[in-house]
Amino acid sequence: MNVAVVGTGYVGLVMGAGLAEMGNTVICADVDASKIERLKKNDLPIYEPGLEPMVARNQLEGRLAFTTDVGDAIERSDVVFIAVGTPPDEDGSADLSHVLSVADTIGRHMNRPKVVVTKSTVPVGTAEKVRGAVAARTKVKFSVASNPEFLKEGAAVQDFMKPDRIVLGVDSAEAEAALRELYEPFVRSGNPLLFMDIPSAEVTKYAANAMLAARITLMNQFASLCEKVGADVDHVRSGIGSDARIGKAFLFPGPGYGGSCFPKDVKALCITGREVGAPLDVLEVVERVNERQKGVPVEKLRRALGALSGRTVAIWGLAFKAQTDDMREAAALVVVEKLLAEGVSLRVHDPKAMDEARRRFGDRVTYAGHRYDALKGADALLVLTEWQEYRVLDHEQARKLMKGRVVVDVRNLYEPERMREHGFVYDSIGRP
Repeated sequence: MNVAVVGTGYVGLVMGAGLAEMGNTVICADVDASKIERLKKNDLPIYEPGLEPMVARNQLEGRLAFTTDVGDAIERSDVVFIAVGTPPDEDGSADLSHVLSVADTIGRHMNRPKVVVTKSTVPVGTAEKVRGAVAARTKVKFSVASNPEFLKEGAAVQDFMKPDRIVLGVDSAEAEAALRELYEPFVRSGNPLLFMDIPSAEVTKYAANAMLAARITLMNQFASLCEKVGADVDHVRSGIGSDARIGKAFLFPGPGYGGSCFPKDVKALCITGREVGAPLDVLEVVERVNERQKGVPVEKLRRALGALSGRTVAIWGLAFKAQTDDMREAAALVVVEKLLAEGVSLRVHDPKAMDEARRRFGDRVTYAGHRYDALKGADALLVLTEWQEYRVLDHEQARKLMKGRVVVDVRNLYEPERMREHGFVYDSIGRP
């Protein structure tokens, strides 16, 4: 099938490469000329495990192409996916200007019947706005569909190639037939293609992210309770995760959720609820509690060190989660700014997010080329991201390099008793 994907961010790029991998002819289009030139050279603007070789292979074999000519990509395709960004507007609602701009372009280049699919995370009702924008520019028959993505950064390629379900909101038999043909190769193991009405598909995406965000936030609240009453959140997590009704996923406490999806989607869903007279009170609290959680690492450092001014703190991990270079809404953004404001000198390390950190922090922090270089002269180590290379701490090397002995681990990577045995003043999340 001939497919156009408009937008080459996390979603569009992974999707384009994945569809090409299954034998489709895919054109990924973007108005950012510098990004397209990089992609043509297989120089990816994002880090995502497994994506680079997939892009390279499918470009080499002629199934995947990149262009700035959005109109031409649309004209050459039977199915057009809109995968551009929907950043939060000033009031927190989703900014649909990029989505509707693409819809306008699709209408102007509608040279034959096509299926127009919203892949971007968009509020309920967006597909109808897309339909209106396309129809205003063409008399050619077309269908509209909603196909929300459920990709986890750091595992996006695996999620796309082996999805646990594919949600498809359609308005016609033609759209259902085209999307069934496109996606059936991805679910040969029996995972479902879930066809439904378009509004239900649009709500499903937001509802899924909101429930996961609420789950993370509730675990962080349980962790805080555990600290107050002398319980261990790891034991609690095991106890409730063994209940089949609850399950084990998304039960790890930490410094609050971040990234490009959860914060934005919770805000947008809350706004939609208020607009239609169905306020989502629980999610309003989730949002507030999560923002408060991002300040917990600083409070733990203050309890351990006393006055922070003049101290040196090493930070391991800047990305919002492991296996990505994404710092959008990361706890590190809040933590770094708070510590700098209190006169702390920072030495930071992240396996993949250092370039992004330099863009955000400039020369206000010291960037370490190796994780142990960050420890030199530090009064404390703060572990913010659960990268695998951080999970084993060389206690002897750390003691030699650090001036102090404080370790604040908000990912619970280390065993408290062992850390104390090695002479560290250790604090984590929800553990005695």
